[in-house]
Amino acid sequence: MEIGRQIKKYRTELKLSQEELADKIYVTRQTVSNWENDKNYPDIHSLVLLSSLFGISLDDLVKGDVKEMEEEIKTEDAKKLKRDGWIYFMLLCVTVVSAVPLIVGLWPAGAVVWLAVWGITMLHAHSIEKKKKAYDIQTYKEIKLFMSGRRLDEIEKLREEGKRAYQKWVFVLIAAVIAAAVMGAGLWIMNRIGML
Repeated sequence: MEIGRQIKKYRTELKLSQEELADKIYVTRQTVSNWENDKNYPDIHSLVLLSSLFGISLDDLVKGDVKEMEEEIKTEDAKKLKRDGWIYFMLLCVTVVSAVPLIVGLWPAGAVVWLAVWGITMLHAHSIEKKKKAYDIQTYKEIKLFMSGRRLDEIEKLREEGKRAYQKWVFVLIAAVIAAAVMGAGLWIMNRIGML
């Protein structure tokens, strides 16, 4: 990161030791040392104090770090979306597989439990949809590229936006067929073992 070099440069120009700088901005000497050695990053309050003390703008102080911070945030967001996707997948599997055994086998308490699981799954799905809209990613290709930290160029973006409308309906149809097949299989198994 550039910020460590910037802090050290301006500190030495003012002929301040790390301890003197630390006293002026209300942190420890070890904190200043960590900043200068890129072990961590100053918080916004410290950045404001540093820019004021050095007599420079925040832009000059953080220079190239803004790009790096944006990339770090994108990477973190991609990891969170990937994690949330796996959680949703697991919840969806539990919801589909547990429907028949809970509703038929443990009626009426089982139905309440299944509705609770279904509700949690739908809340998680809604949360993921909000994130997808915030990052303007909807199609499988857009999501896959986002997870790898890349974006579509303008022409690819237009192509993918054209696919969005019908892809959602295809996914709904596939999900309905799978749910019907699983529930049908569950009912058939329960009928065979005499639970119905």
